[in-house]
Amino acid sequence: MELSDILKEKAKKFYKKIVLPESYDERTLIAADTAIAEKMAQIFLIGNAEAIKSHAKKLGLKNIDKASIVDPSSNPKKEHYIDMMVELRKDKGLTRQEAMKLIEDPLYLGVMMIKNGDADGEVAGADNATSDVLRPAFQFIKTAPGVSVVSGAFLMVLKNKNIGKDGVLLFADGGVHPDPTDRELAEIAIVSARSAQLLADMEPCVALLSFSTKGSAKHPLVDKVIRATRIAQELAPDLCIDGELQGDAALVESVSQKKSPGSKVAGKANVLIFPDLNCGNIAYKLVQRLAEAEAYGPILQGIAAPINDLSRGCTASDIVSMIGVTAVQASDTKRKMVQ
Repeated sequence: MELSDILKEKAKKFYKKIVLPESYDERTLIAADTAIAEKMAQIFLIGNAEAIKSHAKKLGLKNIDKASIVDPSSNPKKEHYIDMMVELRKDKGLTRQEAMKLIEDPLYLGVMMIKNGDADGEVAGADNATSDVLRPAFQFIKTAPGVSVVSGAFLMVLKNKNIGKDGVLLFADGGVHPDPTDRELAEIAIVSARSAQLLADMEPCVALLSFSTKGSAKHPLVDKVIRATRIAQELAPDLCIDGELQGDAALVESVSQKKSPGSKVAGKANVLIFPDLNCGNIAYKLVQRLAEAEAYGPILQGIAAPINDLSRGCTASDIVSMIGVTAVQASDTKRKMVQ
């Protein structure tokens, strides 16, 4: 089964409540219509109901009437959300007047719906910068228990089915944290393994990548990956994790036998952890363009509730895929990282 079909079937099974704050964006409306038609999720749109339905009618969409539409200005839970915001940010000095203004912002309203249990997850970013999408999440949702860092994973679907799990690999971090510490890199490895299990039905085989394989080079950058590997193995002894490994040693069996004989990961890796954002971001874009791979992401990891960011160049199909990802993430009852 293709990854897109796996995600769709999982989403249908759980049928979670997903909020789309950018309801005036054409791609978002088309994606919402598709998700409703395919029964992937219960869709919440934020905005003026009349304006949203009028726009949907012009686009020839037939299912938007089945979405729940929340108007920021007349939402019956508005005062409750404001009270919550003030209480949650009182140590930061948030005033009621400031909260009244913030709750009118669809990105903040979407997050508060999740915080209050009225929605299970959010997909945004088609019409907003990443920083604007993440700011409310960091302020009110925060990181999952046991996790100190948010990261961005990409599920890469390759034409070469001999790589990874039938051509599927997970790359991290390719979207969020520029320069993780050894402890943070270890956490990214662990949550990435969990993402691979949850989203792609993988038995994760995690490689922490470097320009060195098992001491072939000496450098402080290599040392960080070695320490991160040790920390990850100690935090999650149930997971198959190894490093430091070069890319070819991680992926190619014949190379792994020469460079890292005896490793349970080398030659079989399906989760690749890059030492910093430079490496991860460049790698996923090169693989996407040069190998013509499909890229699902960035899939945000480490947040206490699923909130996913989109590229502003995304298509409606991309948004549908991320609705599926977010719905499946929302089904995860084990968001706490192994201590």
